[in-house]
Amino acid sequence: MKDFSNYSLLNHNTFGMDVKAKRYVEYDTEEELNVLIPTLSGELLHIGGGSNLLFKADFEGTVLHSAIHGIEKQTLPLPSLQGGSGIPTNEQGNSLSSVGETGKGSVLVRVGAGVVWDDFVAWAVKQGLGGVENLSLIPGEVGASAVQNIGAYGVEAKDVIALVEAVDLKTGEKRIFTNAECQYAYRQSIFKNELKGKYAITYVTFRLQKNPQLKLDYGNLRAVLEQDLLHGENRPALGLVRQAIIDIRNAKLPDPKVQGNAGSFFMNPVVSREKFLSLQKDYPQMPFYEVEGGVKIPAGWMIDQCGWRGKSLGRAGVHDKQALVLVNLGGATSDEIIRLCDTICKDVHDKFDIDIHPEVNLI
Repeated sequence: MKDFSNYSLLNHNTFGMDVKAKRYVEYDTEEELNVLIPTLSGELLHIGGGSNLLFKADFEGTVLHSAIHGIEKQTLPLPSLQGGSGIPTNEQGNSLSSVGETGKGSVLVRVGAGVVWDDFVAWAVKQGLGGVENLSLIPGEVGASAVQNIGAYGVEAKDVIALVEAVDLKTGEKRIFTNAECQYAYRQSIFKNELKGKYAITYVTFRLQKNPQLKLDYGNLRAVLEQDLLHGENRPALGLVRQAIIDIRNAKLPDPKVQGNAGSFFMNPVVSREKFLSLQKDYPQMPFYEVEGGVKIPAGWMIDQCGWRGKSLGRAGVHDKQALVLVNLGGATSDEIIRLCDTICKDVHDKFDIDIHPEVNLI
């Protein structure tokens, strides 16, 4: 366990904000977390890789970070979760045995919250297990994936999450959440709303496919793969998809080690079909995706249409290859980045009558 006072968070946020935490604690096991809980007081913030945060000032509380690692396939009874019956239950006492009924087509994989997300994706692809390959190269850690419901190229974490293990940060009691109990929606979960700040996620169990059905019809993924297939016929299909997505992301997203950023800064808005059809009359080339509850319109496209791609406001700017990404051009303060965010939101609203909102958490 690591326990520091007045600790710099410069290396724990990809925007490169040089702020400090009054206390910073990193734990390696659930047991260490339980020892730690009685010592916690004041405001708490649990972080992963810091890739979805914008610190506005020093954090006058305790920052927690999980270093729980490990990736292992599971079978029933799930040894690490079993109660007296040998079958895991949620807090209502309902059996979760159906979660483990993987049959011939799928397998459960339990992953520590501190595992780097892309390391897990690489492991799954190497094992020939499908479901997360479209989420390649997303920054952050496994625990945060279950909080944020990360998504890319037509896949979201909720599509593959079976169970989430968490510890109550007040009582130390452990709770197992089923997928349904996590209340997942687009970039939302119960951990970002009703239970925000109340639990620390320790493990996430994913259901991966032995015979994966590839999802290739999002963005330009299929076009890129068609080019790659000419030169890589002998590579595994999952490996092809992963490499194609890595290439796409590297081509259009800045490296936070070179230029501070938090990846996609804004969520893509979902509008009613009526609103979409009205906009389509004025913008026939507007990209869109049919989703549950309406039509998703790429925020990056709208920002681009407002003329912001490659532009800046002070030391904060919009990436020249992907308008969804705000970047620290060097020495930008959080106020400068927030001012740019607010200005972009206003311009998008004025042009399209659509409100866009940050995906990044402002702390």
